[in-house]
Amino acid sequence: MTDLERCPWASSDPLYLAYHDTEWGVPIRDPQRLFELLCLEGAQAGLSWITILRRRDGYRAAFDGFDARRIAAYTDADRGRLLADVRIVRNRAKIAAFVGNARAWLAVADPVQLLWSSVGGAPVQNRWQVIGQVPAATDASRAMSTTLRGLGFTFVGPTICYALMQSAGLVNDHLVSCFRQPQVSSL
Repeated sequence: MTDLERCPWASSDPLYLAYHDTEWGVPIRDPQRLFELLCLEGAQAGLSWITILRRRDGYRAAFDGFDARRIAAYTDADRGRLLADVRIVRNRAKIAAFVGNARAWLAVADPVQLLWSSVGGAPVQNRWQVIGQVPAATDASRAMSTTLRGLGFTFVGPTICYALMQSAGLVNDHLVSCFRQPQVSSL
């Protein structure tokens, strides 16, 4: 599938190609998968997505498959274990954010509906011609960020929220020239 036209950010790295071709932009409504993406997009802050993607399996193992209930119950000993875990990016603030965000996630009556409400419940179908047209943040991601911060979430700035919206399919930001654009549009 390497001869197909893709979004320019999908490099020749097989992991990146597979992510672009099968996951990115596909609408997600499963609470555990959305929570995972919320955490991983926050973990990306200051790093490249491929860095996090390469460690995703390590994150899943270290953070109990992103079971928010289990993460919310983490103790200082768990935080210490995570700071020593070479499978993840060992950043004290980001580890604390995962735990705090799990608690905030569980305090929301319907976190899936909360996230999807930022786009009116249905994916926004963008029709970008070139990568330079794709924004880093939008009014919707700024509003999502404000809402999440107000509920106690951290590492949820407008850019992180927009990356979440892209990865979780709240917006379809595949370029019109990308073979995935019409496929994701029909989901």
